[in-house]
Amino acid sequence: MKFPHYFCAYGKKATFVVHTDEMDMERKLYLSAPLPFQGQKRNFAKEFIKVLESYLDNTVFIDLFGGSGLLSHIAKHQKPAATVVYNDFDNYRQRIEAIPVTNALLAALRDITRGLPRLKPIPAQTKERILQLLREYERKYGFIDCITLSSSLLFSMKYATGYADFEKETLYNKIRTTDYPLCPDYLSGLVITSDDYKAVYEKYKDCPNVVFLVDPPYLSTDSKTYNMYWKLSDYLDVLTVLAGHRFVYFTSNKSSILELCRWIGKNRNIGNLFENCHLLEFNASMNYNASYTDMMLYTDAA
Repeated sequence: MKFPHYFCAYGKKATFVVHTDEMDMERKLYLSAPLPFQGQKRNFAKEFIKVLESYLDNTVFIDLFGGSGLLSHIAKHQKPAATVVYNDFDNYRQRIEAIPVTNALLAALRDITRGLPRLKPIPAQTKERILQLLREYERKYGFIDCITLSSSLLFSMKYATGYADFEKETLYNKIRTTDYPLCPDYLSGLVITSDDYKAVYEKYKDCPNVVFLVDPPYLSTDSKTYNMYWKLSDYLDVLTVLAGHRFVYFTSNKSSILELCRWIGKNRNIGNLFENCHLLEFNASMNYNASYTDMMLYTDAA
């Protein structure tokens, strides 16, 4: 089975334009990503379209945390003359390219689980057959879309990023009953790169008519499916991108970023209260798989 041919390149730091053989065809507007992606902005799609109306046709949109590519896709669909840069740090394009393989896997999974009750745990013997199937496909094609397969095999909101995750988890019979549609036009016309967002920002920060689309992983939200691990300081570093530029920024009330910025705005001269403190840390656990670090900070007595 061959993958679709509409991608020009792969690899970190590669920059290229995705095209199809029918670039002039009427582009379909996707209001949600064609494959599962944690944190995709489908709920904002229609409002984002309204926001785009206020920008000129020659705007340069830089999607720093491209994720599923939904924001980039919508921007290019609504502003076809605009330059839209999609930073595909999570390699979502590889998952789209693998849709034919994913569909073939799903068809085989339907055969294996035929007769088993829906939404119930899969018996151990059947699980072993499924794991063997996944191993065979991974050896044959070099890649299987574990995140997409998760919605068919794992309990709700659990995601596998590799074969080992399926091996250790209980599998459920949630096999998708239909194939995923091919979407050769989804990323067409986009300038695609795969790099740290700071490098992408530096490259485009001085472009005329630039607008940054900024959708970082949310603070206090599970980010297992992202190719990164972030601390609070990383989330705050993103705010430096916003200064002096036009932007569309996404966050949630879990992060408290807006509350923090309002507080800093009211207390501009307070500085770093912990700058000269001593720090002691103590590792604590809530249960066998959840732990945290307690901290004590103190100043000198004199």
